[in-house]
Amino acid sequence: MEKQTMPFSQRLFRALVRVLPFDFRTNYEGEMEGVFREQQREAEERGGVLGALKLWKETITGIFTTAPREHWQILTSDCHYALRMMGKNPGFTAIAVLTLALGIGANTAIFSVVHSVLLRSLPYPQGQQLIFIRQQEKKLGVEDLSFSVKEIADYRAQNRTLSGLVEYHAMSFTLFGHGDPERVRTGVVSANYFDLFGVQPLLGRTFLPDDEKLGAPPVLLLSYEYWKNNFGSDPTIVGKTFEMNDKVHTVVGVLPPVPQYPNENDVYMATSACPFRSNTMHLEDRDMRMMEVFGRLKPGVTIAQASADVATIAAGLKAAYPKSYPENAGFTSTATPLQEELTKQARPTLLLLLGAAAFVLLIACANVANLTLARMSRREREIAVRTALGAGRSRILRQLLTESFLLAVVGGVLGLLLAYGSLQLLTDFVGRLTPRAREIHIDSQVLLFTLLSALGTSIVFGTLSALFSRANLTSSLKEGSSGAGSGRRQNRMRSALIVCQIAFSFMLLIGAGLMLRSLIKMQQVDAGIVPQRVLAMRTTFNWTKYTSDDQTKAAVEKLLERVHSEPGVISAAVSSRYPFEPEMITGGPESVSFAFQIEGRALEPGQAPPVSTFAAVSTDYFNTLGIPLREGRLLAPTDRDKAPDVAVINEAAKRQYWPNEDPIGRRVSGDGGAHWVSIVGVVGDVREFGLDHPATPEFYVSQAQNPQPSTLIVRTMSEPRSMAQGLTRAIHDVDSQTAVTHILTLEQARYESMASPRVTASLLGIFAGLALVIATAGIGGIMALIVSQRVREIGIRIALGARPASILQMVLGQGMLLAVLGVGVGIAGAVALTGLVKSLLFEVPPTDVLTFSGVGLTLLAAAALASYLPARRAAAVDPNIALRAD
Repeated sequence: MEKQTMPFSQRLFRALVRVLPFDFRTNYEGEMEGVFREQQREAEERGGVLGALKLWKETITGIFTTAPREHWQILTSDCHYALRMMGKNPGFTAIAVLTLALGIGANTAIFSVVHSVLLRSLPYPQGQQLIFIRQQEKKLGVEDLSFSVKEIADYRAQNRTLSGLVEYHAMSFTLFGHGDPERVRTGVVSANYFDLFGVQPLLGRTFLPDDEKLGAPPVLLLSYEYWKNNFGSDPTIVGKTFEMNDKVHTVVGVLPPVPQYPNENDVYMATSACPFRSNTMHLEDRDMRMMEVFGRLKPGVTIAQASADVATIAAGLKAAYPKSYPENAGFTSTATPLQEELTKQARPTLLLLLGAAAFVLLIACANVANLTLARMSRREREIAVRTALGAGRSRILRQLLTESFLLAVVGGVLGLLLAYGSLQLLTDFVGRLTPRAREIHIDSQVLLFTLLSALGTSIVFGTLSALFSRANLTSSLKEGSSGAGSGRRQNRMRSALIVCQIAFSFMLLIGAGLMLRSLIKMQQVDAGIVPQRVLAMRTTFNWTKYTSDDQTKAAVEKLLERVHSEPGVISAAVSSRYPFEPEMITGGPESVSFAFQIEGRALEPGQAPPVSTFAAVSTDYFNTLGIPLREGRLLAPTDRDKAPDVAVINEAAKRQYWPNEDPIGRRVSGDGGAHWVSIVGVVGDVREFGLDHPATPEFYVSQAQNPQPSTLIVRTMSEPRSMAQGLTRAIHDVDSQTAVTHILTLEQARYESMASPRVTASLLGIFAGLALVIATAGIGGIMALIVSQRVREIGIRIALGARPASILQMVLGQGMLLAVLGVGVGIAGAVALTGLVKSLLFEVPPTDVLTFSGVGLTLLAAAALASYLPARRAAAVDPNIALRAD
């Protein structure tokens, strides 16, 4: 009834007073309410309504002015008290801070990567409108078919959903006029390429429509990094000239320091300046494909509408040009957001690592909560006394949360430093998966994440501490700090936290173990070559000097002759590519594949033609790499331009296309029967595109019949890197304008091809190791606490005749029970989550019995070791001392 008859002004005043601290209200609320009623009565008598409103204004102002000051004073007092308590327990403080720092640091580092790569929008105006257009031949298994000049013109003219469409491809050319000849990665783009992306130049201008006209004076745009590193940020670079492809190119601008998609390039040129893109064959042949295409959606257009639009265009092309788009190829087109396209390879790995880091943080929270609960058991008398003197439960909760928050803040700051120190390692790793790696940095949102992580962890373990701190205040006052009034309840909570730690640790160890097993399996794969003492050198001729095949063949023969004369060279070969070449691993077999027909074997309606990869190699290629001959013969010096075209295939091609017949002497054609190539031999399979990629059908053709020199491969008597300088001189002796780059041994290339799974396994291993250490320490800590709480009971047991061995067994059994429960929960969780790592594994099932068994035994062994020391201490209890102690 009181609440119903209470005046509105009194209810409003009480509501306003609630913004003041609880302790302040407890001491002064009644007095404040009485004074306010008296003032209200006087104000209404003297000033009426205006006087009452003036009083309310002054009252509200006074309350909201006093509240922050009082809260700040209490917070300051709580912080001072918390710091004193932390100083009195340096061991607890150091362990808690370090544990939280590891958890928060791991999460901050991984979140900074995930935020920069997966969550942050592209750094361009309306970046969500940028799309990537992909042509596909689904029946041939080709998911990314490049575009030809004519196709680009068709899509540009016929689309209804795009405000702009541009092309891109990258090539390597030799730049002259700045010291030694330099091989530069060159982006060849449409004139409006940078306009579509919304990029404004740092210096000069971007391309103009006239720059793209055939015969226009060649111009260059320099990337910011190339300008800074190679020209010392020269502000007068615009207008300077360089020679490339036998033409003088003028620098017209420098790009700002923005990410370059889809690849990082040194310089950019307009399409008309590229000698390949602008030649008659590429301009007129619809099937000469080498470009990628990007677009920008019109306002209000969805990605689904754009995808349907380009699919309609593809269907029209298929009907109009059936020779270029055969029915059995399954030709179509689709559009995807550019951001999704750039991160699709990195997404599974990054989400896996983020989940692993989150597990580490949860384990850290559980461990610190356990430590705090153990500390609370020694502070029960203190808390009980404070409660008996009038401290409310909220006041105790506030004090404990303040202590937890300070620990978390210190741990968060230290974790932020750990994250900052590991950022470069993560950036290098992610750079292998996505071009967005250069955007990774710690910004305000990452700092906010760190702060929220600290707040979240403090709330988690601080609240747990408070909830279990007042289970039985009366017994705490009577029995002192060693009383067991609330011991059982706290021990159950601590045991549950230990089980959770072990379960999370098991799941992390399973992930790390599976990745490690996968990496070991990959390292054991026979690549099909002998990589020891083999050097690969990317060589780029000045193509303007070699305008015919005959000139190129003569240059290759002269180069091989000069290299063979170099001391220490066992054999040498020239090829269009080499095993484990980084660009080939990134591009995959599709980047060098072709469809062909087999003589005498007609295709059924709708049947897809055979597809294979190809490489142009010189005669010593197989001997240099140690690729064994299985049938027939290898390429010979007599296989020249005037001799019949021949090819050597690998065993994968034989298994797939001639499983029950001899392929030697069979003929194939890649141009509809205009030219036929005879198969003369079969060699062993080579895992060209990575150890985790099975060998694909491969055709090796002769450099003397199909000259495509880009790499020099040399087998040496001594350590190959020591010969790199001499071999470079030999190349320049033949042609001083030949650029030599990307020098590495095949052993190094093989090692680098496993970089991504190796780093992923290493990071998961680090997280799992941290989790194992934290969980093991938690088991040891709780068993030590249980032993200390049961000293009297253990003393009585021993006094009544219990042997030390039985005490040892009892304590060990308790620790192992927690470990077994944790492993059981972990097995269920790991089985449920194995789908997350399945796509990252190589020849290892996600429920690998060996890994699960090994991880389980490791955790049980760690738990047994952690429980042994407290158990041995319990077995050594002296009953006389234990009974007198209480």
